[in-house]
Amino acid sequence: MAHTPWWQKTTLYQIYPRSFSDSNNDGIGDIQGIISRLDYVRQMGFETIWLSPHYVSPQKDFGYDIADYLNVAGEYGTLQDVQKLIDEVHARGMKIIFDMILNHTSDEHPWFRESCSSRTNPRR
Repeated sequence: MAHTPWWQKTTLYQIYPRSFSDSNNDGIGDIQGIISRLDYVRQMGFETIWLSPHYVSPQKDFGYDIADYLNVAGEYGTLQDVQKLIDEVHARGMKIIFDMILNHTSDEHPWFRESCSSRTNPRR
């Protein structure tokens, strides 16, 4: 009998950070808020969390216009918060998938700006 990869049989719960759970009462959901609800997600029977964009973004396209793929948007928390989220997810026997939007970026991203610098730019 062939082995079925985990990603073909898992149950996914997509989380949009901005609206999921606000831990500091500023009106914006955040990573700490997600951590505080992990037991709830697990109790519903989900095995994997799919985390929508949480990267630095000017928010012209609800976070899908990423300006910095290497950092967390300040309103959501810090890289340390994300590491804690990963650790807490794994501690519950769950998995986490980060939504990586590589096919488009913000017009504020250095890649985009460089591509617009000239008609002959190789990144164009």
